[in-house]
Amino acid sequence: MSHSIDYSDEKFKGLKLAADWIRDLESSDSRIHKEKVIEKALMAAKLGSANAQCFLFNCYQAYNPFYVFGVRQVPETQGLENRPNPWPAFWGLLEALRLRSVTGNSARDSIDALSQEFDSDEWNGLCRRVIIKDLRCGISEKTLNKVLGKTEWKIPVFSCQLAQDSNDHPAKLKGTKRLEVKLDGVRVLAVVTGNGVNLFSRNGKPFENFPQITAALELILKQLPSVQLGGRGYVFDGEIVGESFQQLMRQAHRKSDAKTDGMVYHVFDVVPLPDFREGIWKRDQESRLEMLERFKEQFESTDCVRIMPGMNVNLDTAEGHDVMRRFAEASVEQGYEGIMIKSLDTPYECKRTSSWMKWKPTITVDLNIIGFEEGTGRNTGRLGAIICEGVDNDRTIRVNVGSGLSDDDRNDYWSARDNLLGRVVEVQADAVTQNQDGSYSLRFPRFVRFRGFEAGEKL
Repeated sequence: MSHSIDYSDEKFKGLKLAADWIRDLESSDSRIHKEKVIEKALMAAKLGSANAQCFLFNCYQAYNPFYVFGVRQVPETQGLENRPNPWPAFWGLLEALRLRSVTGNSARDSIDALSQEFDSDEWNGLCRRVIIKDLRCGISEKTLNKVLGKTEWKIPVFSCQLAQDSNDHPAKLKGTKRLEVKLDGVRVLAVVTGNGVNLFSRNGKPFENFPQITAALELILKQLPSVQLGGRGYVFDGEIVGESFQQLMRQAHRKSDAKTDGMVYHVFDVVPLPDFREGIWKRDQESRLEMLERFKEQFESTDCVRIMPGMNVNLDTAEGHDVMRRFAEASVEQGYEGIMIKSLDTPYECKRTSSWMKWKPTITVDLNIIGFEEGTGRNTGRLGAIICEGVDNDRTIRVNVGSGLSDDDRNDYWSARDNLLGRVVEVQADAVTQNQDGSYSLRFPRFVRFRGFEAGEKL
C-alpha cells in the first residue's frame, strides 16, 4: 500500500507523545471509548498532527497481516528520556525486517541499538509492541477499520476462499466439476515472494511451527525462474496433514519444540499476491490448476510439498453422478473427511462461495446414557454433556455429547438426570474414530433425540 504521507519527513523525528494514544486506549475496556480514541486520532491526523499520523501508521504496521517481522523477543528499556525518537529510522527497520534484508543476530543487534534511541515510554509503549505485532490495548483490525475503513490507514483483511455445503446447493451440482478428497488437516496459506516464505492460517495468523515446509518452499522459490513469480509473489492455498488431526492440532500452535516432521503440505490452488490482497482473482479454476502444474516438478523434489490430485466429472450425466458417488464413498472408506466439488469456470474469491462445495458423510448411532457432565462458564449448574456408550458394528463407542442441545434441554435434562440414566439417544456424527488406546469415539457428535420412553427401549 502506498501512503500519501511522506513518513521520512523531518516532522516525525523527535515525537514524544505517540505512545499516549496507546495509554488512552488502555484507560478503558469500553469498545465505544476505544473507537472514540481512534476517531480523535483520525481527526487530528487529517488536520496535520504528526503525532496522530505517527500513531495511525504504527497501527497499520502492527495489524497489517501481510507484514511479518519475524521477531518474537524484543527488549524493554528502563529510564531513557530525552532521546531523539527517530520514527523514520524505526519504520526503516520495520521495512528491513519485513523484507528480510536484516535477519538473525543482525536483526537483534539493530533492534537493540535502536531501542536506545527512544524514550523508554515510547519504546516500551509503542515501538516494541509494533515489532511483536500486538499493541496490547484491546483493539483489533476490526476496531481500526470501523473508523479507518475509508482512509489510507485501512488494515488489509486476510481471508481466503471457503466452501459451502453441497446439501444446500443441489441445483448447482451440474456441469463439469473437479473432485478432490477433503483432507483432515489444517488450512495453510503460504505467501511466497522474492523475500521468502510466510505461512498463515486462513484467518491470517502466522504459523511458525512448520519449519521443514517453510524450508522446502524457500528451496522451491530459489529454483523457480523469476518470470514464474512475475515479480509479484504468489499465495499457495492448501492443507497440512499429519499422522492424525489431533496430533497435528497439538503441534500447530505450540510456541516451542513443535514436532512437525513427516507432515505434508498439499497445495490445491494458487493466486498472485496482489490479487489475493484485493480479495479476488478472476482467472478461472481450470486455468489456476494448469498454472499450479508448472510447479509440480519443484514440489515433487521435496519430501513435504505436493500438489493435490483430482479428477473431472460431467454432472450433466447420470454416469458423472455415479462416478462422484463412488469417489465420495471410496474417499470416506479411506479415512478422508469427504470430498470437495469445485467449479472449473469460476474465479478465486476470498469469501465463502458455492464455487467450492464440500460433501461430508454423516452417521447416526444409538447409544446408552451412562452419565452426565456439568457444564462450565455459562452452562455452570446445568448440563454440559451427556456421557454415552454403546456398541455399533462390533465397536464399543464411548463419547461425551455436548452439541445439539438447547438451553432448555440443558436445564431440563440436568434436573432429570437421575431418571435419564440408561435411556437410548440417537447421536449424529461425522465418523467413528479410533483413539490411541484402541477404543472408539465419534467425530463432532451431536445430540439428535431420545430413542425410547424407557431405559433401554428403542422406538
